[in-house]
Amino acid sequence: MISTMALAVLLQSTTLPQPTPPHLLPPPQCTSEAHGQFDFWVGEWDVYPNGQDIKVADSRIEKKHGGCAIIENWMPLRARGGTSLNHVDPETGIWHQKWIGSSPGAVEFSGGLADGKMVLTGNWPSATAPHQLIRMTYSLQKDGSVRQFGEASTDHGLSWQVSFDFIYRPKDPDA
Repeated sequence: MISTMALAVLLQSTTLPQPTPPHLLPPPQCTSEAHGQFDFWVGEWDVYPNGQDIKVADSRIEKKHGGCAIIENWMPLRARGGTSLNHVDPETGIWHQKWIGSSPGAVEFSGGLADGKMVLTGNWPSATAPHQLIRMTYSLQKDGSVRQFGEASTDHGLSWQVSFDFIYRPKDPDA
């Protein structure tokens, strides 16, 4: 007859390896085609109003967290900065951006890729226009720069006026 102690030792030596607990597994990487749609904006940039050579900001856009997030650090030269957190919902394919600046509150945008351009729209209320929609269109230019074209609507998107127009030029790595 085998003793209880010998049986326990025998069972320990013949048990199958246990699966790794979920909290110890590495998170999945976000490498789908949808997760790469906004990669053209990732980089270190000098930002200028379109058609001008007077720099207004620096911007650092990084892909983070296994490719699941794109984070912008907006650093204007003469004003307060802010940060945007961008991600795509893998279930719907809709992109979301949450902008948090130096003033209280946050603004949320959503949208997606349309004709090779990232288009995000959200309600950005102001003291003069409490129901102001902002539509931002990001497009890769032939020279490698990125245009961020902003339009505002105070009539729920029936008409749009230019709000801002920036060109993000790649920083000179030797500067």
